[in-house]
Amino acid sequence: MAKKCEGIAVGIDLGTTYSCVAVWQEQYGRPEIIHNDQGNRTTPSCVAFTKEQRLIGDAAKNQAASNTQNTVFDAKRLIGRKFSDQVVQDDIMLWPFKVTAGVNDKPMITVTYKGREKKLCAEEVSSMVLTKMREIAEAYVESPVKNAVVTVPAYFRDSQRKATVDAGAIAGLNVIRVMNEPTAAAIAYGLDKRADCVGERNIFVFDLGGGTFDVSLLTIKDNVFRVKATAGNTHLGGEDFDNRIVNYCVQEFKRKNKVDIGGNPRALRRLRTACERAKRSLSFLVVSTIEIDSLFEGIDFSSLINRAKFEEVNMDLFEECMKIVESCLTDANLEKSKVDDIVLVGGCSRIPKVQQLLQEFFNGKELCKSINPDEAVAYGAAVQAALLSDDIKNVPMLVLQDVTPLSLGRSLKGDIMSVVIPRNTCIPVKKTKKYVTVKDNQTSSLIEVYEGERTRASDNNLLGSFLLSGHTPAPRGHPLDVCFAIDENGILTVSVTERSTGKMNEITITNYKERLSAEEIKNLIKEAENYHIEDKKFLRKAKAVYALDDYIYKMKNALKKKDVNIKLTLEEIEKIKSAIAVATGLLSDNNQQVEADVLEDHLKWLESRMEPIITKTI
Repeated sequence: MAKKCEGIAVGIDLGTTYSCVAVWQEQYGRPEIIHNDQGNRTTPSCVAFTKEQRLIGDAAKNQAASNTQNTVFDAKRLIGRKFSDQVVQDDIMLWPFKVTAGVNDKPMITVTYKGREKKLCAEEVSSMVLTKMREIAEAYVESPVKNAVVTVPAYFRDSQRKATVDAGAIAGLNVIRVMNEPTAAAIAYGLDKRADCVGERNIFVFDLGGGTFDVSLLTIKDNVFRVKATAGNTHLGGEDFDNRIVNYCVQEFKRKNKVDIGGNPRALRRLRTACERAKRSLSFLVVSTIEIDSLFEGIDFSSLINRAKFEEVNMDLFEECMKIVESCLTDANLEKSKVDDIVLVGGCSRIPKVQQLLQEFFNGKELCKSINPDEAVAYGAAVQAALLSDDIKNVPMLVLQDVTPLSLGRSLKGDIMSVVIPRNTCIPVKKTKKYVTVKDNQTSSLIEVYEGERTRASDNNLLGSFLLSGHTPAPRGHPLDVCFAIDENGILTVSVTERSTGKMNEITITNYKERLSAEEIKNLIKEAENYHIEDKKFLRKAKAVYALDDYIYKMKNALKKKDVNIKLTLEEIEKIKSAIAVATGLLSDNNQQVEADVLEDHLKWLESRMEPIITKTI
């Protein structure tokens, strides 16, 4: 049985473009999506740095056009990847912020904060978004939140899953489970459908989000949710559709005005925002207008884009989605006619052409649109979080059986990939395979662990390696047992045992070169605390400035009263004028370095000295 946690646990959908948090409501017997401080139920996965403060969520996105190089988004596309990965190199060409190679080829984001250059890893940026989601949850439940189920794309690699756990640790969260997004969505859909299920019901989840695409085939029978197969692309989504429209508009602007805006980050950021808005509107309109005043060098841009053009520039991506759908059904060995429900998840599942292609693939079968595609993943994650929490009651007893998205194995002589656990194997799982030594009197064996579907081991992703030493000298063919074990989070442990002596060595795959060390996580937690202190310091000063400015306004109003010369003496009037001048001086541009406590103390002094005088004017 899965280990349970104490205290409130929430479900967090850590998305590429937007994130969402939900918590189980005992009194209603269902999860509740939590709105943020802006009243929105989803929050942009965006972080910005300025000369004065750090911004997260809506505040960061709203100022992106004027602060392009220090506004970071798409951190999920970097997490757990190497700088040299081709997908990272392709993305760098599109981002306005700077990304460089760090230690062990780790991508590092460079920003300027309070006049100083800072380098951030993707885990650190994601931790800031998770911190925001935690604070949103804490404001709602009115108590500290330490535990969370965080969702990831089903096709996330081992390194990407562990990097997500690291991000949670930096944010002060105990990630009690890393959950696949389509599985969470299936729970959201199936929670209210269980009573209607007679026998086994096959559910196909189509999850097309802002930066990733996943599909999963699940079966629901009674209280058991079992994943049969999953497929996807962790680098395909709404942002790619946006890029195509942006490129189209850049060429349109160049054709009309003979000017290339491709090298201007601010213009591209404003254009991207307008293109994203047009993409959304084309889900319910046939034609949308992209209109931006003074886009570049005082030149306005206005262009009509219709649904047909949008579909034309993105058709190859839509077709790629359908290929992945077919691959998932093939892996599950299930005919499309046997699928009972097709559930749409992710904002881009609203695109009419995507829905049309999907419906045609399933021979005209109606698509299920009964759940909110933006909130379904967080909803399902909250159910899982409640199941794993000792302190939450009135939760339906569900059994979740997920699968591993990629084959796992070791390399053999000749660079051959020997699969121990095939992809789409139900987890948790433990499998042992027999191997033999390849040389006479071999005294040690190197075990290199890979994930992937290629025949050649080196073409797959190396997860880690370790050595078993001290073999009994013997002719080649000496038996060894290699065991692969995957827990509920998809975390892999590999062990090797020499049969004759019982000598054993094992490794929990941690991708030491790619994953943050315990010391690095500790330092980043400290850094996150410093950010939090600076954020509070900024907020405190902002409140002090507002309060002092408000009191200045109050003093000025007192002097504007018609009978002020009758109610106050000349000396009292001069005192107010002098106080206004001193307080205004404290708030002037020349005194930006004045600390909050100075402003607060001055306000208290003003109130004690001026209030008796101002009261006379009332």
